[in-house]
Amino acid sequence: MDATASREIKSPEVIPETPACLEANSEFHKSKKLGIYFIESDDRRTAFGGGYMGAGGATPVNIHGKPISNLSKTGGWIAAFFIFGNEMAERMAYFGLSVNMVAFMFYVMHRPFTSSANAVNNFLGISQASSVLGGFLADAYLGRYWTIAIFTTIYLAGLTGVTLCATMNILVPNQDQCDQISLLLGNCEPAKPWQMLYLYTVLYVTGFGAAGIRPCVSSFGADQFDETSRDYKAHLDRFFNFFYLSVTVGAIVAFTAIVYIQIKHGWGSAFGSLAIAMGLSNLVFFIGTPLYRHRLPGGSPLTRVAQVLVAAFRKRNVSFDSSEYIGLYELPGKRSAIKGSSKIAHTDDFRCLDKAALQLKEDGANQSPWRLCTVTQVEEVKILVKLVPIPACTILLSLILTEFLTLSVQQAYTLNTHMGKLKLPVTCMPVFPGLSIFLLLSLYYSVFVPLSRRITGHPHGASQLQRVGIGLAVSILSVAWAGVFERYRRHYAIEHGYEASFLTPMSDLSAYWLLIQYCLIGIAEVFCIVGLLEFLYEEAPDAMRSIGSAYAAVAGGLGCFAATILNSIVKSITGNAEERQQSWLSQNVNTGRFDYFYWLLSVLSVINFFAFLYAARRYQYRSKQVIEKKEQVNVQLSSK
Repeated sequence: MDATASREIKSPEVIPETPACLEANSEFHKSKKLGIYFIESDDRRTAFGGGYMGAGGATPVNIHGKPISNLSKTGGWIAAFFIFGNEMAERMAYFGLSVNMVAFMFYVMHRPFTSSANAVNNFLGISQASSVLGGFLADAYLGRYWTIAIFTTIYLAGLTGVTLCATMNILVPNQDQCDQISLLLGNCEPAKPWQMLYLYTVLYVTGFGAAGIRPCVSSFGADQFDETSRDYKAHLDRFFNFFYLSVTVGAIVAFTAIVYIQIKHGWGSAFGSLAIAMGLSNLVFFIGTPLYRHRLPGGSPLTRVAQVLVAAFRKRNVSFDSSEYIGLYELPGKRSAIKGSSKIAHTDDFRCLDKAALQLKEDGANQSPWRLCTVTQVEEVKILVKLVPIPACTILLSLILTEFLTLSVQQAYTLNTHMGKLKLPVTCMPVFPGLSIFLLLSLYYSVFVPLSRRITGHPHGASQLQRVGIGLAVSILSVAWAGVFERYRRHYAIEHGYEASFLTPMSDLSAYWLLIQYCLIGIAEVFCIVGLLEFLYEEAPDAMRSIGSAYAAVAGGLGCFAATILNSIVKSITGNAEERQQSWLSQNVNTGRFDYFYWLLSVLSVINFFAFLYAARRYQYRSKQVIEKKEQVNVQLSSK
């Protein structure tokens, strides 16, 4: 048979072979089940070469891009632990900056507390939202290993710059005659514009470094496990739990050891310790290089998406019933047109995009990929679109986490943080969500999984989307309790004469009441974020897994931006400087109404939760789609 001849075959790995041609007006077209059959052809030279072979189209390779002859000597848990170390240090630096930078800007750079909090929120938002850039570079050109290697170096350079800002007097305003009263009255010498420009520059360099690391580390770690292994699902489930455990350990160290170093030895030592930890983690990451399994970058995913959109637009007026219609185009056999990717079976979602793969009689040899795309390429775009609603529903959780990092610290300044004779620094309070996460992950497989398995029947206790839903539900309880306690705390402060003294702790009211909201939000985070990371890795196309992981980081970044926007809206609506009306988010927490703000977040969280339930109910896992495709084919064949 001629190599360029078209032949009709089954969907990849699923559907048995069928007759040689499709009738234009067949029942298959009328029933709109385009995925039952499609044409695999070599008529067009793809922009990606003649196709890529391998186990599933995504064979692990070594650092030189060559297939690994003996997989037993690479990957697995040993390689993953080297990657955990890098993530632990990155998270320690990230949280160390987030919890200390607001205070540094207020006490050292003499910026107002609210503007300092907004600046840090923007830094956190940019570092997460720009993660899509790191995911794009990894999937398109560099691969995950080299993307991590480059951006960890940038991260280290940014941390070094922050350390210099905290140690060199020329980079900060004059600190003479600047006591607490002067700070409150705004009488301290403000930072010069160029000093703030330097601080913002090194902060955003650090954020840019984090943006390249975050979408790649979890995916690169998951790449170390063999997809053909019988225990792959179990390994992947445990990997993402241990991965988030490493994130938590980094956060705990940031909220305790780094805060202690800052109090005892100053800002320069605190930020310098973050830079040293990042340097050591980079060294550990590079030492593990011989053990890593790599995936070939599949070329620009944005280009492939654009090709599908352009090709579908060009054929928008062509009917599936047209006599010019031959079939849906795909490469023959097990080959994939996309490097580092296996074939993806056709689905009936977003049928308008299927027109990008419509092969017409007029489509001869050497057709441009901007006119004719493979089914797999079209399905990649469909998957990216279908994934969007799930991480979008986690934006509000990120917003709540961001608000807790700043607002709850303001609350803690008014409360007694003594634990017996030990006085816990206010900036250490955010460690408690990390401790709750650590405890939950430690008990996850021994307590939660067996209990939930009896209820759901799911082998892992709960599906990925169920875990995300549990996390969102618990976050509602967390922010609702925050509103209840804040109402009590404010009433207590006013009754006992602390209304104007918002930086004076009330000796009879313990800060440990905040632990309830902290622990609840920690539980919410571990269920939601771990479930989301595992969901995005498994559901994203093979050659777009870094982009898929970036979805979670982008949602986190949008949550930080949303926090800044929401704060500005609430302040403008609830405050009036001319009438001396304090806003809900007044710098004086005792005259503000943080309780109203928390209840507003509770209402938004409930609405968001129902939106998630709707999106999750409509979503269909890719593995389930394959099973239904098999059943659909069996019905079609038995009816003949």
